[in-house]
Amino acid sequence: MTFVQTLSFACEDEDGLFALMDEWGQHTVGAIGYWQSVIMKDRDRPGAFTIWVEFPSYEEAMQNSNRPETDGYARRLRDMVGEIEYRNYDLVGGAASVTGPR
Repeated sequence: MTFVQTLSFACEDEDGLFALMDEWGQHTVGAIGYWQSVIMKDRDRPGAFTIWVEFPSYEEAMQNSNRPETDGYARRLRDMVGEIEYRNYDLVGGAASVTGPR
């Protein structure tokens, strides 16, 4: 079952955040781990971000979490933003598709 983890936090250094996430993505290409990650910026709370990370399964996510590289980037993110709220989800349905005039 597809597994999603979200990381929510406040960050004042948006450029630094994007640079760290780009570096993380380049460093982990081809490694065991996630299918995709997305950075979302909260429109209603300035400086609030959530990162969505999608894995093929919970087990793959735990393998990724145990990699030293993942731990290193998680520490760097925590040093940059402070407290991070982690949430874990099983993806149980897809998004509805809406067609028609835009």
